Amino acid sequence: MSDVVACIDGSRATTAVCDYAAWASQRLDAPVTLFHVLDQERYPTEPDLAGSIGLGSREHLLEELADLDQRRSKLALEQGRHMLDAAESRIREDGVSEVRQRQRHGDLAESLLDIEDETRLLVMGLHGESSTDRDVHIGSQLETVIRTLHRPMLLVPDEYREPRSAMLAFDASETMQKGVDLLANSPIFRKVPLHLVMVGDETDERRAALDAAAQKLEAAGCSVEVAVRAGDVEKTLHAYQEEQGIDLMVMGAYGHSRIRQFLVGSTTTSMLKTSETPLIILR
Repeated sequence: MSDVVACIDGSRATTAVCDYAAWASQRLDAPVTLFHVLDQERYPTEPDLAGSIGLGSREHLLEELADLDQRRSKLALEQGRHMLDAAESRIREDGVSEVRQRQRHGDLAESLLDIEDETRLLVMGLHGESSTDRDVHIGSQLETVIRTLHRPMLLVPDEYREPRSAMLAFDASETMQKGVDLLANSPIFRKVPLHLVMVGDETDERRAALDAAAQKLEAAGCSVEVAVRAGDVEKTLHAYQEEQGIDLMVMGAYGHSRIRQFLVGSTTTSMLKTSETPLIILR
């Protein structure tokens, strides 16, 4: 588990993915692997002519279409190699010396799962290839990847801005306790002010968990501020982020607590779609 894996796909976020991957690589002292996956359904490697049996004169039309599909796949692979070369140049210009390229033909989530053991941090764009200024939407496979992989993920907007502060949405769950351990053992936040924010009723037990988490992070060299806020989780976290001018949000994904539930279903889509700052998702 060593590389920062940067997933590129030709979307508007690709340049930002490269820059954020370089930022993370330099702080983690980890190499960057550029990863490009050509979707098997859009660009099949082998033609499927099963439907041509018994079609007589129309058979040659299907064969021509299959030939076109193969040529499209070859061109898409070549375009992907050019994207990888351009991305490598960008990351080296950002100051990273160890950069590798990998290209796959298949399903994105499955391909990333194959290299999960080699992945320390996955960097992906928030928005899909077909997003425009008027119609912004999250990548079509993003939620599947979040659910499939059990590695931290840095999900980034279309423009790069160096993170100078971060907030951790803390819910006192076992998952987030592990998340605190992960952050405490990672050099990525050592010189970045970190806000530990809990939304909900402040019980003695939850406050003790919050203070213990803050102490653990401070002992690891992090600068920590603690806050407890009441209200709707999504609105409260966004309001706190805006109020404090925080560049990066760190959250857990998929669970039963109020904060982790807010990353499930339509709220997930809304939050990822509207976010203008990067998110680190902990699994």
